[in-house]
Amino acid sequence: MLLELFRHWSESVSGFSVFNYLTLRALLAALTALFIGFAAGPAVIRKLRAMHFGQAVRTDGPKSHLVKDGTPTMGGALMLVGIGVSTLLWADLTNRFVWVTLFVTMGYGLVGWIDDYRKVVHHNPKGMSAREKFGWQSLIAVVAGVYLVFALAVTPGSTMAEAWQTWRAAGMPLEVSENLHLLIPFFKDIALPFGLIGFLIFTFIVIVGSSNAVNLTDGLDGLAILPSVLVGSALGIFAYVVGRPDFSSYLLFPYIPGAGELVVICGALAGAGLAFLWFNAHPAQVFMGDVGALALGGCLGTVAVITRQEIVLAIMGGIFVVETLSVMIQTVYFRLSHGKRVFLMAPIHHHFELKGWKETQVVTRFWIITFILVLIGLSTLKIR
Repeated sequence: MLLELFRHWSESVSGFSVFNYLTLRALLAALTALFIGFAAGPAVIRKLRAMHFGQAVRTDGPKSHLVKDGTPTMGGALMLVGIGVSTLLWADLTNRFVWVTLFVTMGYGLVGWIDDYRKVVHHNPKGMSAREKFGWQSLIAVVAGVYLVFALAVTPGSTMAEAWQTWRAAGMPLEVSENLHLLIPFFKDIALPFGLIGFLIFTFIVIVGSSNAVNLTDGLDGLAILPSVLVGSALGIFAYVVGRPDFSSYLLFPYIPGAGELVVICGALAGAGLAFLWFNAHPAQVFMGDVGALALGGCLGTVAVITRQEIVLAIMGGIFVVETLSVMIQTVYFRLSHGKRVFLMAPIHHHFELKGWKETQVVTRFWIITFILVLIGLSTLKIR
């Protein structure tokens, strides 16, 4: 929105051309989202408290969490406002990747909002049924996956309609583009060829999986938000690299025209996330709820798919992966062993709490682990 205005003004005042730089607009998006979060945060928290939108704490969880019952939730909506407004102000709104990422982020946010609303209105920790929530998540992921098949395969000058017509004229081949191949970190010459169907299935797994992984991690004050900020910021670096022909060629990455614009969304996510952390740090004044967790995970998954860094996402978001695996292992083993458990409680952050770690210790140590994993992920830029 502002970009088009500044481009128009730059025709008469050359100084406005500085806003064409992605790095500057990413920083401005981060600052804008940060300002929105800081400015609106206290009022939003007061409003949520006045509406009695309090979190219903699991009665089977750690007893130390019972004092959190009634803490305002659905604060993730504040992050979505920050991300949405900042992106609309500073991103190139003609970019196809911007819109599909916003579609997934806001779509998952809406699913999370409905889930949270049912929780706070009925004071029921379960909210939406698992089948209903998964169904809506799946629909959004499939729509995004179908769109990305052609968005990654066509050149910037082509429209989606032209891409569809070209594909039909070619006999609808299942092998569409090398940009759909799965890149293997640390190896420059190895990539798994994904056809159309394989890409759709994998995209579905990444987007839905990352969304639910962040949601499962969001169980302690500040636990999910800072890793999301760190991983999102790192993915922004990958987006910048694959979106430039010179950097992508030098670092042996596929060139994906238009992917660099995702740096603005990643910057907005970082700013909104840091502002939210201000209020979510222990003891939390507000929880993000599913409206925030599902949206953040969906956003990270979508950016990873576009930049072809799905495996790197799994590395950098290792905490999210471990949290998810702990729930899966616990559930399967509990059923097969007729009531026995691998962990004292799942997700695994509760296991460490019951082992005697303080909540702040669990959160800080998981932050440190994420920082290390993000550095490992970033090392794949050069070690290939």
